[in-house]
Amino acid sequence: MATTVRIADYFYIDVPERAGEGARVLGQLRDAGVNLLAISGFPAGRRAQIDFVPENAAAFRAAAKKAGLKVTGPKKVFLIEGEDRMGVMAEAMEHLAAAKISVISSQAICAGAGRFGAILWVAPRDVKRAAKALGAG
Repeated sequence: MATTVRIADYFYIDVPERAGEGARVLGQLRDAGVNLLAISGFPAGRRAQIDFVPENAAAFRAAAKKAGLKVTGPKKVFLIEGEDRMGVMAEAMEHLAAAKISVISSQAICAGAGRFGAILWVAPRDVKRAAKALGAG
């Protein structure tokens, strides 16, 4: 099974960094029927940032607006998935390094059943070159 790379839209929100904020926001999106392909959350100063890669950007925006969430985006991110094998992320990073593209952030995880998934961010100015380097389709 081949590794696939695609460019996707992502959006983010800033929330207070306190227990329950992620559950509150994700619950609102779930209740609105929004399917998320990826989520990433991390501290940002005294707050937290949550990144969302929705399956349907229009549905995400509508649900976020109804929930009163201040959303930034869309911006571009890479979704990588395929057969879990040793060095698969090293290969992606090597392609980007060869193209002299810095990675802002990357997260990868074994998905079970011999599969993996990853999300990878580069600077907006590098998205087109990174797509070429990664073979995004």
